[in-house]
Amino acid sequence: MMTLVVGTNRPGSNTRKVARHVEEIYAALKVPLRVLDLAQLPPEIFSPASYAEKPASFAPFADGVLQSSGLHVISPEYNGGLPGVLKYFIDMLKFPESFERRPVCFTGVAAGIWGALRPVEQLQAIFGYRNAYLYPERVFMPGIGKLLDANGRLQDAELLGRLQKQADGFVTFVERMQGVKLRGA
Repeated sequence: MMTLVVGTNRPGSNTRKVARHVEEIYAALKVPLRVLDLAQLPPEIFSPASYAEKPASFAPFADGVLQSSGLHVISPEYNGGLPGVLKYFIDMLKFPESFERRPVCFTGVAAGIWGALRPVEQLQAIFGYRNAYLYPERVFMPGIGKLLDANGRLQDAELLGRLQKQADGFVTFVERMQGVKLRGA
């Protein structure tokens, strides 16, 4: 099973809108997908006591990572970097097994002209430090507000094709790296 991480807890985020497209792509590829939307994080995870002992309500998030064959992270860019909630989520996961030898793929979403290049590079450094297998084909979405229609749908065929190519290639990467069959599983 693959896991998609929606890397923000902002209500009505463009990141979540893009994630819907990515979910549809994996469904068309017939790849089982679990979505971890950080907007759904339990409030108690933000208690300082969570560093010592994770609340039971966080278990579905931790298990969603630990049970995945590969992670696809969609991150927006906030103030030139990754959202604090995404870094906090990463910090709350078990070390080292959460990312050790786990394939990971990145999609960046931003209002600015670089399409979240900086947060994706920051994430690559974090996941590389944690010994994840980094899939090299990243997709950046600059000017995201202009790419989405009134219904929050992407209309750019070339961009949708890049997302399709990224997901298809990532599934092949995960199958090879993990020795699993995901399509039609």
